[in-house]
Amino acid sequence: MYFPWVGMFEQVNLCDAYVNYDDVQFSKGSFTNRVQIKTNSSNGFNWLTVPLKQLKLGILINELEINNQKNWQNQHLEMLKQAYKNAPYFKEMLGLVRDLFDFPLTTISEVSMKSMELSINYFDLAANKTFYDASRLGIEGGSSERVYQIVKYLNGTHYITGHGAKNYLDHSLFENNSIRVEYMNYLKLPYPQQFSTFNPYVSILDLIANIGKQGKEYIKSSTIYWKEFLA
Repeated sequence: MYFPWVGMFEQVNLCDAYVNYDDVQFSKGSFTNRVQIKTNSSNGFNWLTVPLKQLKLGILINELEINNQKNWQNQHLEMLKQAYKNAPYFKEMLGLVRDLFDFPLTTISEVSMKSMELSINYFDLAANKTFYDASRLGIEGGSSERVYQIVKYLNGTHYITGHGAKNYLDHSLFENNSIRVEYMNYLKLPYPQQFSTFNPYVSILDLIANIGKQGKEYIKSSTIYWKEFLA
């Protein structure tokens, strides 16, 4: 995901091994190439969207190229300047985004994962963790079976997932093979934020701009056993 919300980093914070699922189909309307930032506009937020080219049915995330014929980087910088110019850690946040734009990235997979990597390093969340790209593991298959094989390959005893998995995950496959499935129990801790009511679903850039490195204290969460979650 492109500079995703705090909840994604809560997931990173809980794990020993984090797998970027980069070789699955791109889903139009997903957060792979876009994220909300908080603003004083009428609806309270705006979208930062990375433009794509040759978007066709079935294309994989790590094959989908970004459209650099559009000057989207400057557009994002200007939108962030307008939204956060009065935030206490505005310069730190903008510097992180500029760091991303300095890398010669060509696919949305590269852009999204690098944005997450920079944010993870900013908050020092990478200690004692290993990061993998699913495309480099050489594990074939699809759906629950492939996820299970990845967890097994990494000698995992627990699989922590976001809420979307409830629509497709074969929980019994994991359960029958002594792997405990747990869903995120997002805390969505409120922090000082600009522009009225707190919104937890905006980019991690919002946390950085408003709190700086102290924002790590808000990247905390827990998990809930899958049977309790589904109930």
